[in-house]
Amino acid sequence: MQKILVANRGEIAIRVMKTAQKMGIKTVAVFSSVDRNAPHVKFADEAVCIGGAPSSESYLRGDKIIKVAKDLNVDAIHPGYGFLSENATFAELCEKNNIIFIGPRSKAIKIMGSKLAAKEAVKAYNIPMVPGIDEAITDVKKAKAIANDIGYPILIKASAGGGGKGMRVVNKETDLESQMHRAISEATSAFGDGSVFIEKYVTSPRHIEIQVMADSHGNILHFFERECSIQRRHQKVVEEAPSSLLTPELREKMGDAAIKVARSCDYLGAGTVEFLLDADHNFYFLEMNTRLQVEHPVTELISGVDLVELQIKVARGEALQIEQDDLKINGHALELRVYAEDPLNDFLPSVGNLETYQLPKGKGIRVDNGFEEGMDIPIYYDPMLSKLITYGKTREEAIQLMIQAIDDYIVKGVETTLAFGKFVCEHHTFRSGNFDTHFVKNYYSPEHLKEKTENEAKIATLIALRQYIEDQKLLRLPNN
Repeated sequence: MQKILVANRGEIAIRVMKTAQKMGIKTVAVFSSVDRNAPHVKFADEAVCIGGAPSSESYLRGDKIIKVAKDLNVDAIHPGYGFLSENATFAELCEKNNIIFIGPRSKAIKIMGSKLAAKEAVKAYNIPMVPGIDEAITDVKKAKAIANDIGYPILIKASAGGGGKGMRVVNKETDLESQMHRAISEATSAFGDGSVFIEKYVTSPRHIEIQVMADSHGNILHFFERECSIQRRHQKVVEEAPSSLLTPELREKMGDAAIKVARSCDYLGAGTVEFLLDADHNFYFLEMNTRLQVEHPVTELISGVDLVELQIKVARGEALQIEQDDLKINGHALELRVYAEDPLNDFLPSVGNLETYQLPKGKGIRVDNGFEEGMDIPIYYDPMLSKLITYGKTREEAIQLMIQAIDDYIVKGVETTLAFGKFVCEHHTFRSGNFDTHFVKNYYSPEHLKEKTENEAKIATLIALRQYIEDQKLLRLPNN
């Protein structure tokens, strides 16, 4: 493997290129017209514009990406996450053109891309699943009968869904019809598939996911868990590894279950098996993400592996050189997704120019970044600027380092989720480890954050004033 094309943009494109560079592999960037001067374009050995700013004209154009790969004699394509990373048709297109797709085979993507097909695939392995139905429905009468059978509250989910789209919690029968129509409409708009299914809603869940890696020689490993319960609108914002909740016994059971899920679809490469954990510590299979996850750095830090390097080696046909018993958890890692969003205005995207953009540095601090000072934030893509990751010997150390790193991260020109991340890290419920996916709903409000920010500003002003007065005293001292 001499040359890899990275079919993505931003921080993940740079992240993949750094590992490829370390392995002596040349890289090709693709970019849209609005990303012409983006850091990932400058970082690559070669770069080609593939279309207009909208992703439908560029990053989602598999045909254009394949053409660039063939024109530049590319051996493999790494899709990153998002865009075409879980597109079975694109994986097939790579296969047909004798280009290695650094990810699972198209068959596994298809199976795990449908929540219903995924549940069917893992049935034979006796993996616990949330009570519900194993078929897609659009009939409201049938939905009411099923909901009454399993009991409210229930969760309506898009079969082809992800990122919280096409998902509705229904607490009583009178709300079912309207919520179902909304879920179907949203699913159709987002995925072109309006099929939904119904399952029991776990009222106080923890969102725990297990990182797996499988080679083509029958070896499958898990790299422990990530705690992903701090979410807004069903999307993760703060992640950590390991979870403060899991015992060694529960960790082993969930790890074994994740390996079985991977085996059920003849998996290859890096993947993540997601579980819900209820208040009694029962776990249920949720879905499998057939790609590298946004939050993979926390796993890398506690396990001491480069997951992208393993992805590339597996894609080259190499066998994994480590065994499950070789892997140990070492320390604790925390990740904050730094979005250009306004946490004081319902986390709406904040478009503007990065007038000031200074990143924190230091021992135990990692920033996977995709922007530079002076750049505009494009309106066409996910508004994530970077991922701020901290690592410490203990959870407490990682949290304190995160608070310090947030303070040292300076952004002017757009609003970001940095203040929200600090709010989470300083909250006693988060620090206690006793929280669930309702943390944001239960504890966060724009008013809380605004009050906290104003208090911090007052304290900073008082400190500056006191320092000014002291400096003036020194200046007025007579010369001897």
